Amino acid sequence: MTPSNTGKGPVGQDVRAHIPVLLSEVLQALKPADGETYIDGTFGAGGYSRAILEAADCRVIAIERDPTAFSNGQPLVAAFGGRLSLVPTTFSDMEHAAREEGVDRVDGVVLDIGVSSMQLDDAARGFSFLREGPLDMRMSQEGPSAADVVNHAEEEDLANILYELGEERRSRAIARAIVKARAEKPFSTTKELANLVERVLGRPRGDEKHPATRTFQALRIHVNDELGELERVLSAAERLLKPSGRLIVVTFHSLEDRIVKHFLQERSGKSAGTSRYLPGPSTPERPPSFRIVNTRGVKPNKMETDANPRARSARLRVGVRTDAPAWDAR
Repeated sequence: MTPSNTGKGPVGQDVRAHIPVLLSEVLQALKPADGETYIDGTFGAGGYSRAILEAADCRVIAIERDPTAFSNGQPLVAAFGGRLSLVPTTFSDMEHAAREEGVDRVDGVVLDIGVSSMQLDDAARGFSFLREGPLDMRMSQEGPSAADVVNHAEEEDLANILYELGEERRSRAIARAIVKARAEKPFSTTKELANLVERVLGRPRGDEKHPATRTFQALRIHVNDELGELERVLSAAERLLKPSGRLIVVTFHSLEDRIVKHFLQERSGKSAGTSRYLPGPSTPERPPSFRIVNTRGVKPNKMETDANPRARSARLRVGVRTDAPAWDAR
């Protein structure tokens, strides 16, 4: 999951200067219309919410699990005079959030699964190996931190986290080194961990990624249960969307893109499925609940990636809800 510049600027910065990734493509797929209601499941600094509300006389229910981003979003809520609601919860809880706002079904759901620039650029949040800060990585600022995982997880569990969630081929060597080092001094900062990974894997050459990239990605995904959240929110969106409602997801890493791709393939009857969370292909008793709009996904153009290198790995996928029942309707 590569960080995204999704209109989520540092505290106090003018968020209008931050353009969400694939914004025009998202709006083209969503087709905002007067009187419709949409969910922005990943509010950040409100880049998508603002653009949707400016495109039509519609309503947006936005969701944000980060307390800092939630607080910073209040001026935007006030600016749109009741058309924007901001709910402090995880996006997998969007059904409850919608009900709290008096909404049973919606016309569109937009999800940007990237880590926000606001979180990445704030050293105190501990997301980046490039900045010295506490080894935290919690989006909600609650629960076990990355330091807790690094300092207390069993060596085999650490290796599995790094391999499965970071696709780190030398996960066992890194886990072994972590366990040895923490016996002398527990890890507390991002630089301590990044330096250890660099000692194990070696310094990067030329344009190579920093050796700690995959380790930090894996820990962040684990700490925030990001893949589980994504699985759950896709099913929640399926239940919430009206017939012809649009599901628009921007991902920044192959792990997440694979989940979204397989979900839409399965729900459209095009795949037997590979996810342990999702059911198998459609049958006459369970007709397709989605129609896929873009089979290959949409990537940013060169102009966008030149302006925002963090957008390079972004991919947008779109599904349109059919009138069939949700596969796992509650």
